[in-house]
Amino acid sequence: MNSSQIQHFSYIFTGTGLSALMTVYKMVLSGKFSNKSILLLDQDSKKTNDRTWCFWSKEETLWNSIVFKKWDSALFAYEDFKRDLNLEPYKYNQIKGLDFYNFVFETLSKYSNITFSNEKVTDINELETHVFVGTEVNRYTCDYLFNSIYTKAFALSQTKYPVLQQHFLGWFVKTEVEVFNPEEATFMDFSVEQRGNTRFMYVLPISKTEALVEYTLFSENLLSKEEYENEIQIYLKNLGVDRYEIIEKEQGSIPMTSYPFWKKNTKRVLNIGTAGGWTKASTGYTFRNSDKKSDKLVEFLSVTTPEASGSLRMSSFYKKNRFWFYDLLLLDILHRHNELGSVIFSSMFKKGNPALIFTFLDEETSLSEDLKVILKCPKMPFIKALFRVMFKKKKCLGIL
Repeated sequence: MNSSQIQHFSYIFTGTGLSALMTVYKMVLSGKFSNKSILLLDQDSKKTNDRTWCFWSKEETLWNSIVFKKWDSALFAYEDFKRDLNLEPYKYNQIKGLDFYNFVFETLSKYSNITFSNEKVTDINELETHVFVGTEVNRYTCDYLFNSIYTKAFALSQTKYPVLQQHFLGWFVKTEVEVFNPEEATFMDFSVEQRGNTRFMYVLPISKTEALVEYTLFSENLLSKEEYENEIQIYLKNLGVDRYEIIEKEQGSIPMTSYPFWKKNTKRVLNIGTAGGWTKASTGYTFRNSDKKSDKLVEFLSVTTPEASGSLRMSSFYKKNRFWFYDLLLLDILHRHNELGSVIFSSMFKKGNPALIFTFLDEETSLSEDLKVILKCPKMPFIKALFRVMFKKKKCLGIL
């Protein structure tokens, strides 16, 4: 194909998951990119309900119209206690993946400067004045590229930063008996057998007989499908459920790591979403983090002008903060002693202020508020992790 036949765009998004769609949707709403041509590339047409996103919020958000269910309270359970958490001033929100896709694409389809193409990306090559993108059927160029296609090898091929997975399998079930409380989500139920890992049940009840019941682990290795499903069956039986219908299933694995994905950013290529470290490393929560970071990205693109070289220097977008370090310590602990997860999270929620914990997980607390949350946790594992991290840093700097 001759270069004259290669179609050029201002921006190309490789991958159209949560982060890409949030960003492009906000670019459209801002009204500042109407003169920019935007191409979204993904081999998945986004026409199935492939996932569920949850997030907590104090006020109504941009996504309020597609929130499927909200809860004002949540249950936290451990082997020796249960606590009903009053979430005020927060609400816990659930959004279905297909509702999100349809909502965004309905808006984007009204703009002639935005193109979606159902293609698999095979090649990305950054040149001095543009970025080349190849798919199985076409070739494109762009001024700037936003990549959300996650490459496992980047994190797994190193040993400096632990890599765990938040992996899960969930059933949306309809039961014959009324066993669920539709006014209360089960945030984490650690009463299930831990088997040397961090394992819990997560329940999103829609009615007294309908709920998403999900078996979740924060650990290094995935389980067989049968292991997840067996645990869900046991959990339902313990709730008094013998007969039920499985309406839908969902399964996934989200990387949990403080690996600095942003170091892969360059003058013209910015990694976003999980590929850019937008997932909250210590919890695997993605929706709220992506919402905040996509806001910052749209603002960055709106006010940043190209340098003399003609590029925006995308590498300057990301800024590391103290919460990244907190996550690093927790993941170091869970990597070495995965069984401590239930103890750490339970110590936070047993007597801690739920609203303060959520604010902390949203990375919006002051340093003094950070301490109120952190000091609820077992001290010794974090002290040891701190010394290990500092020792590694000194070793890398050649001090030791």
